[in-house]
Amino acid sequence: MRRCCQGVGLPCLFKGVGMANPRPPRYLLVFDFDETIVDENSDDSVVRAAPGQALPEPLQQSLHQGSYNEYMQRVLAFLGDQGVRVGDFKAIYENIPLSPGMPELFQFLSKNHELFEIILISDANMFGIEAKLRAAGVHSLFRKIFSNPSSFDKRGYLTLGPYHSHKCLDCPANMCKRKILTEYLAERAQEEVEFERVFYVGDGANDFCPSVTLTSADVAFPRKGYPMHRMTLEMEKKQPGAFQATVVPWESATEVARYLQELLKKKC
Repeated sequence: MRRCCQGVGLPCLFKGVGMANPRPPRYLLVFDFDETIVDENSDDSVVRAAPGQALPEPLQQSLHQGSYNEYMQRVLAFLGDQGVRVGDFKAIYENIPLSPGMPELFQFLSKNHELFEIILISDANMFGIEAKLRAAGVHSLFRKIFSNPSSFDKRGYLTLGPYHSHKCLDCPANMCKRKILTEYLAERAQEEVEFERVFYVGDGANDFCPSVTLTSADVAFPRKGYPMHRMTLEMEKKQPGAFQATVVPWESATEVARYLQELLKKKC
């Protein structure tokens, strides 16, 4: 792939008049949502709409009955029974705070959008994610969002389904992010789009699974002190060199932006 000199905020990938084939993005940037883009678990956030901002004890105790996705289906059904409707959910999702430094990272990506293809893979739900991204003014940065399907039924209840089925033993039954990422890269390769590097920004155990497939050219950005970070450290301790990607832990997403900025400077 041809290289070009790139100044931060001064893209050199011109979209000139009559240019039939603009150059494809050079990097794929993958985001998780809960406790990565936003600073909470959005499944916990919706409980604020419940009476007394709490779930009944029997419902809480049902967490380990079946899959977590099935548990959240029960939670949403309960909230529907309490009269929680689309406007209530929308307001909750829109008001979940972004993680520290995330606005600055999105500002950087907006200025350099020609270089990055950005996708989101989350075990939350599509309605909540899109509501938050639109409220934050960053929805258009994402080429594709992979999450559990959600919609409002005839009663006005928010309903939730599983994303897919898979054979991974390490992931919840409704979603394997490794399978999603692997299939996405294969699909883009068929479309003659291949990336110099893949960057993965996440926090959870289900983000560790896809990050294991990253190559030595790629970078994993685990949130410092969260499960993904701990699991990368444990793997490096038990199997040195098995985790191939460069690991860059972050507390503020400005650290991710700074790393990407330095990378672009080195390309000049």
